[in-house]
Amino acid sequence: MRAFNDIYQIALKRHGEPALAARLQSPKPADELAALPPDRWLSLMTRCIFQAGFNWRVIDAKWDGFEEAFHGFDIGRCAMMDDAWLDTLLRDTRIVRNGPKIQTVRDNAVFIQSLNAQGGAGTVLGGWPSTDFVGLLDLLKSEGSRLGGMSGQYAMRFAGRDAFILSRDVTARLMAEGVIDKPAGSKSSMRAIQDAFNIWMDQSGRGLTQISQILAMSV
Repeated sequence: MRAFNDIYQIALKRHGEPALAARLQSPKPADELAALPPDRWLSLMTRCIFQAGFNWRVIDAKWDGFEEAFHGFDIGRCAMMDDAWLDTLLRDTRIVRNGPKIQTVRDNAVFIQSLNAQGGAGTVLGGWPSTDFVGLLDLLKSEGSRLGGMSGQYAMRFAGRDAFILSRDVTARLMAEGVIDKPAGSKSSMRAIQDAFNIWMDQSGRGLTQISQILAMSV
């Protein structure tokens, strides 16, 4: 596995310093994430779930309709979604009428409510240590609905927390570095990825988000 600076130099050579710097994002501070309202976490989760396997531009174009149809993703109201409301949503042309994905709104509202005992979604999801990001992904997969894999990763990135995304290019770099030998799926492969990111964070002083982006731009 190369030192992070060697990978950075590859990305720098491919894109040049101005373009590379312009594409790097910085996560939000912990206090800002802690203050993110529960309905916004649910909105972000839902958006990423509906984008999975679908044209993102269609979801973007319909998103105002989603917000209206789900009443601003009010947590209490969505957690109490009954069959009558679900039937109404299945006929609502403002949204993409995918029944299993619509039901995740109720399930993930309940999940977010369950985090209140630990300080709330912003505190738990936003404050989870980057050195154990795979632990957070496990929580999203096991306690949330359809938040395993890329959907959970994108939801955390879009919320503004420090997060890696195992895109095709990031995966290609991880394989080239011998961190994994095939796209990640097992717990052992995810732990190997976390260990590699932890080493690169120590070497570079950067977080998961920027390291992930630099890995992608090195391919």
